[in-house]
Amino acid sequence: MSALPSVNWSYPTSVRFGAGRIKELPEAVRAAGMANPLLVTDPGLAALPMVAEAIASLEAAGLRAAVFSDVKPNPVDSNISAGVAAYKAGSHDGVIAFGGGSGLDAGKLIAFMSGQIRPIWDFEDIGDWWTRADPAGIAPIVAVPTTAGTGSEVGRAGVVTNEATHTKKVIFHPKMLPAIVICDPQLTVGMPRFITVGTGMDALAHCLEAYSAPMYHPMSEGIALEGIRLVLENLPKVVADGADLEARGHLMSAAAMGAVAFQKGLGAIHSLSHPVGALYDTHHGMTNAVFMPYVLQFNRSAIEDKFVRLAGFLGIAGGYQGVLETVLKLREDLGVPHTLAGLNVDDAKRDLIAEMAIVDPTAGGNPVPLTKDGALEIFDKAQSGTV
Repeated sequence: MSALPSVNWSYPTSVRFGAGRIKELPEAVRAAGMANPLLVTDPGLAALPMVAEAIASLEAAGLRAAVFSDVKPNPVDSNISAGVAAYKAGSHDGVIAFGGGSGLDAGKLIAFMSGQIRPIWDFEDIGDWWTRADPAGIAPIVAVPTTAGTGSEVGRAGVVTNEATHTKKVIFHPKMLPAIVICDPQLTVGMPRFITVGTGMDALAHCLEAYSAPMYHPMSEGIALEGIRLVLENLPKVVADGADLEARGHLMSAAAMGAVAFQKGLGAIHSLSHPVGALYDTHHGMTNAVFMPYVLQFNRSAIEDKFVRLAGFLGIAGGYQGVLETVLKLREDLGVPHTLAGLNVDDAKRDLIAEMAIVDPTAGGNPVPLTKDGALEIFDKAQSGTV
């Protein structure tokens, strides 16, 4: 019998889950050691009552607070620089990362960079580059997700696009993990249908790729299994009835579970989605949804046996093929485009996308080693619709 591998595992932080928990924001902020937080969110959310109500609750509790919302849907490095400038100008002592993936990632990165002197790219998730950071210069973070997708609220990294090279980079540090997370499904009620579908499919992609990744991590693998089930059962319910609070809560759980599980690894769904998003500014979750069946087919030889177990757990007949058909039907039922053309992505940058995909940090977790030819094969099938 072969020896078990030697691996590192990490699990998330303090999570306050449940409807109405947003009322605990002032206490959570104090518990994280803040008296004057900067609330980082996106422009769309900044204009909604939920942000004004959050600021009002902080001020009513005797806390000072300000809002920074110059954040693109796919955050870029200038957004982070502007946020750090606002953080310093306001003499803030911590960050409330509030929103979907863009607000959460930008907030975490602003907190991380608020006390660093090196450029952000020096902390890319490569080897031990995170040790270059001054941990004392990382501000505390409270995270409040308003979508059920990225799971960034329980993650130790943030994704940011390098404007000079149009590449998405993952910046990592253990202290980027929020001290406290408030998961209140009431905040997700009223999300536009497109965002509900895209973020839900993002959570599914995280769980599917984590389950498929070859790293030995049985705890994450088990979490991924349940996350897949929760998305498949609850995303259609939420799309049919946006006010279904129970289903929205299950999706928020699945999103956090996906982010916990994917420390086991991601794969070609993400490594292709990242360059497409950076070059065409597509919605990340919806891009994942388009690539999903084509990557599953590419990986079939390596994952087929595991998907027999997955099908059994989900109560789906037909093993791997049954799971694939379930994914295809879910996409069709939810209105996910079957090809990249539905995201206004053409093949003009086909070669560049493949080159970027194989060096993306998520590529290493793909069950079948991803070469440029393999990336081109998946991209071409996602263009033609050939599953």
